[in-house]
Amino acid sequence: MSRYRPPRSAGTPLITPEGEARLRAELHELWHVRRPQVTQSVSEAAAQGDRSENAEYTYGKKMLREIDSRVRFLSKRLESLKVVSSRPSDADKVYFGAWVTLEDEDGNQSRYRIVGPDELELKLNLISIDSPLARALIGKTLDAEVRVPTPAGEKTWYVSAIDYP
Repeated sequence: MSRYRPPRSAGTPLITPEGEARLRAELHELWHVRRPQVTQSVSEAAAQGDRSENAEYTYGKKMLREIDSRVRFLSKRLESLKVVSSRPSDADKVYFGAWVTLEDEDGNQSRYRIVGPDELELKLNLISIDSPLARALIGKTLDAEVRVPTPAGEKTWYVSAIDYP
């Protein structure tokens, strides 16, 4: 049996200006702050002599590989992303970047913002445009009914507010 798995798709290449700023800040932090620190510690560890049994050297080299990998990923991803900074022509419908307030059948309200897959942060109520809920919301208007299949069964929400920052 083969262990081959096809490459995972990168998701929708859209991002908000805030998300792009966060990715650029992470790239800057990695390249201009963390990498020089780790490089310095690796060179200090290498100066101690025998590298084969030097844990600081081995760990530092591993950290450098991880930093370089993330820098490569962020550089390529930022090149391919499209920043969506303008509001849609029809602000009465749900599109990318919208804050949507939903009400379930029990009257509980929740508010989500539809963002790109690189900005996904459930603690901040940021959901990916590739998620089932966001796909169901796109194009809906105020008071629209949205049905989304969940692992616990189909769930229904009603759109109670749409805001664009």
